Amino acid sequence: MAEKKAPITGKALLQKVKDLQHLSKRQTAKECGYYTVTKDGDSRVNMSDFYDALLEAKGIVLEPEKTRDGRGREPSYTVTVHSNGQIVIGAAYTKEMGLQPGDEFQIKLGYKHIHLVQIQDEAAEAA
Repeated sequence: MAEKKAPITGKALLQKVKDLQHLSKRQTAKECGYYTVTKDGDSRVNMSDFYDALLEAKGIVLEPEKTRDGRGREPSYTVTVHSNGQIVIGAAYTKEMGLQPGDEFQIKLGYKHIHLVQIQDEAAEAA
């Protein structure tokens, strides 16, 4: 049995998929190296890894890279009302939006939702 090669990635993967468009998805994934061999000698195609590699090759990243030092949590985009009635918006969100200390917002209440509208400096709007 031939030794299994590393899966193809990047532009080479996109070209190989294009060349193998006459094959089924599973056959294409296997030809591109996205499979494992079980103890019994059977091969199992890793479709999830194949699709992830295809998306990455096309420049689509579904899972952003972790912070450099590995600390912190990923934002969940949900908040909870605390027992004192306050809602805290974490630093991950303010950083992502490029907010600075002192930025002001107007609170607009709707039915089961809250909109925060950033108040722009009048001098910045006039410019």
